[in-house]
Amino acid sequence: MQHPMGASEDGRQVQDWAPPPAPPAPPAPPAGAPGLPGPHGAPPARPPAPAGALPDSTGHVALPPGGPVPLPLAPESGTGSATLAVLLIGPAGAGKTTVARYWAGSRRVPTAHISLDDVREWVRSGFADPQAGWNEHSEAQYRLARRTCGFAARNFLANGISCVVDDAVFPDRPVIGLGGWKRHVGPGLLPVVLLPGLEAVLERNAKRGGNRRLADEEVAGIHGRMAGWYGSGLPIIDNSTYDVPTTARVLDDVLAQSIASPPAW
Repeated sequence: MQHPMGASEDGRQVQDWAPPPAPPAPPAPPAGAPGLPGPHGAPPARPPAPAGALPDSTGHVALPPGGPVPLPLAPESGTGSATLAVLLIGPAGAGKTTVARYWAGSRRVPTAHISLDDVREWVRSGFADPQAGWNEHSEAQYRLARRTCGFAARNFLANGISCVVDDAVFPDRPVIGLGGWKRHVGPGLLPVVLLPGLEAVLERNAKRGGNRRLADEEVAGIHGRMAGWYGSGLPIIDNSTYDVPTTARVLDDVLAQSIASPPAW
């Protein structure tokens, strides 16, 4: 016998049965939310840029502009962690390139080494070799290499990387003298002269190869002209009896003294 819904045979009221309610549907994300299609099938929108980010950032690292190099602060021991620019001067066979490379590699902070001779030889076709005679072409390429070295040194320094450049700068030739280096790098450049005795220079030159090896007469002439640095006020290291690590340690000590009391040049 059928009963009205909610009543039993004896007339007692019973609770109607109904299926449990369905769980509420999650709220729909706004159109264009990250990772979800936008309206009308449009591609998902990019997530918002983090605070402080530049609009339309491509992720590249912007180099700060390089300016004149100032004098570094005095370190506690040796050159320590000071960021500095060094010009290592010396005749052919003095070991300036080898010492500069070793000193740069032995510091506790990032330090770059630039050899002006290497930069000059970037010119492959049409290279004006000074050994074939010093003329307007070799001078122009030297000036270009010096500007390139100065530009690189300033950019290294602007990014917190020290730099040592080696070059055979003559005291009696202003056209390729210290003035150009000071102009291209800045007043904070620290020049040091590496000047061993003539016998040591001749012996080292004999071990060189390629166009880096000079005739003994030319080496002797260059060495004699480099003696003009005595009395200039620049620090001079006679590394005739030093090996490379010892010379690099002496160079570091000399540079620390130059930072504390910059030479007048």
